[in-house]
Amino acid sequence: MDVAGELLAGHIAAGARAIRWLDDRDPRGREVLRRIYPSTGRAHIVGVTGPPGAGKSTLVDMLVSEQRARGRKVGVLAIDPTSPFTGGAILGDRLRMTRHALDAGVFIRSMGTRGHSGGLSRATYDASLVLDAMGYDVVIVETVGVGQDEIDVVSLAHSTIIVAVPGLGDEVQAMKAGLLEAGELIVVNKADREGFEQTRRHLELLLHLRCGAQAAGQWQPPLLSAVAARGEGAAAIVDALDAHRAHLQASGDFARQSGRRSEQQFLNLAREALLSEVLAEACAELREQVRVRRLDPYTAAEQLIATRRERAGLPA
Repeated sequence: MDVAGELLAGHIAAGARAIRWLDDRDPRGREVLRRIYPSTGRAHIVGVTGPPGAGKSTLVDMLVSEQRARGRKVGVLAIDPTSPFTGGAILGDRLRMTRHALDAGVFIRSMGTRGHSGGLSRATYDASLVLDAMGYDVVIVETVGVGQDEIDVVSLAHSTIIVAVPGLGDEVQAMKAGLLEAGELIVVNKADREGFEQTRRHLELLLHLRCGAQAAGQWQPPLLSAVAARGEGAAAIVDALDAHRAHLQASGDFARQSGRRSEQQFLNLAREALLSEVLAEACAELREQVRVRRLDPYTAAEQLIATRRERAGLPA
């Protein structure tokens, strides 16, 4: 089976197999990526992030329906936390989007974090390339509930939606996490809840402070509301996403962001490979000396690097 060829032809089974290989670090996944990479860089990558309980999955489900109504093919990567004890993941986000299961224009894939921090799975970037090469116009990446520094999706996506909800103190959380500095759209979901107006006013103030510090011509993030459980607010959100994509394309930032994302992935892979190589060379004697406190970790690390440089013929 020519997985890469069938994937480029848009066959869902081939795409699912390629993503599984990449998630499992199967060498066949890397070979598929080599072949499809020149056909990527066209999809609009949209990140959806926010605290647990904000209704991100329901919001994504609503956005998929709106994008499909506009004739676009949509891929969804829903990231679920992995148990640090069993390594398993419930992968429940996909259960909330079952109404799209029979739609050939929608591809939904749940992925476990497998211990990767930052709100994403280790293979999220690779999976987004697969969906891009398959011809999906929009790829939505829904993160796990983020904390104060788990916003890796910002570096992955062209457009990031920050989802807040009344009653959870999201305006403070957003300030702590730096989300408002990074998000291109702010959406207050569950706008029918008590406390909506207070949350909206707080976020308006924070956005005003952010926009006041921006240079002329930069994107001004809109503050939108939604009641995703009732399908309310989808059109305005997708209109804002379209406007942001047009802004990126007009400035040339759409292609530049895609390029920076690929460059960052290259650096991540190189760093991971070099670290594995270094750790493989960390001799048992050094480890034992650190364990029994004959040698401190800093000196042990310096000795290891010095030994590597000496073997490579590099100056100390």
